[in-house]
Amino acid sequence: MKFIVSSAELLKRLSNINGVITTNPVVPILENFLFEISDGLLTITASDLQTSMITEIDVEAKEDGSIAVPARILMDTLKNLPEQPVTFSIDKETYSVEINSDNGRYKLAGENATDFPKVPDVTDAYSVDLSTDVLSSAINNTIFATSNDELRPAMTGVFVKLDDTNTTFVATDGHRLVRYRRVDVATDSGMSIIIPRKALNLLKSTLPSENSNVIMEYNASNAYFHFNNIKMICRLIDERFPDYENVIPTENPIEMSIDRNEFLGSLKRISIYANKTTHQIRLKITGSELTISAEDLDFSNEAKETLACEHEGEDLEIGFNAKFLVEMLTNLHSKSITLQMSAPNRAGLIVPAEKDESEDILMLVMPVMLNNY
Repeated sequence: MKFIVSSAELLKRLSNINGVITTNPVVPILENFLFEISDGLLTITASDLQTSMITEIDVEAKEDGSIAVPARILMDTLKNLPEQPVTFSIDKETYSVEINSDNGRYKLAGENATDFPKVPDVTDAYSVDLSTDVLSSAINNTIFATSNDELRPAMTGVFVKLDDTNTTFVATDGHRLVRYRRVDVATDSGMSIIIPRKALNLLKSTLPSENSNVIMEYNASNAYFHFNNIKMICRLIDERFPDYENVIPTENPIEMSIDRNEFLGSLKRISIYANKTTHQIRLKITGSELTISAEDLDFSNEAKETLACEHEGEDLEIGFNAKFLVEMLTNLHSKSITLQMSAPNRAGLIVPAEKDESEDILMLVMPVMLNNY
């Protein structure tokens, strides 16, 4: 079996799906790309059993066939080749792969394509269309708040609730929670699914920068995304997601509005002086003044800044993890934000001060107990 393909085009396609492949896969053959040629179209698959990505590229080929090609050595070879047509020659008996360029020959050991696990079909699926802009926003606004705790698998992914009026994306790690709702994406399926973090990270890195359409299909066990010449199928997390609505406080009489960039810049500076384990910072709201302070008793470091703010309700002193606040404010894009609170031991809510008609975002962060310094 032989085919000719552009080295740069092939590298581009492989780079889009290479992130699926892990260094120590459950099945050794998953260290390979699966190449399948049919009618001059090369279909390339990468998988880790949980997530599979597929891409296609036109090639010059006189016969159909398939082979599993080692991913790392192929990627490294193509990265160091200048743009040119390269010829792949595959021995169907020994599964050896020979790559010929203008001035070189490279031989590597492939594997039998029949040993590569089959990619699951998404049958009896519901479907929804969404733009790459919407999907990117949903991922960027939630994925940072997912948990790394494998003992709570439901929280290691993003919960997606699809309704006939809106679609809600939720992520939490127990210390913070993000609820991102889109009113311009709706379907009458009424289903709830949990998409794993790895699959969403892969989507985030491969979604095109120009706005285009993404077809999302899903059933109880798998989700399927199709955009441009890339397909991704991921196994969903089959767990019960926490009842997040009950965690969100409804009575928050204390409100502080402040310029987001000013607040974020101050937090970044003050957090340098916070304890490296707790990342604790103190917010003291008095009248129209916000004082942000931190101290690391182990090294006698301390810092304090005062910012102007708009404040309604009683004065308040409350502690937060600076790392969480910085991540949340970094992922918001409004000019100013409102921090809604009720007491030093109750969760605070961060919402954009300016409302967007198509999206609704709410970020919850748990307080930390203040040290008496």
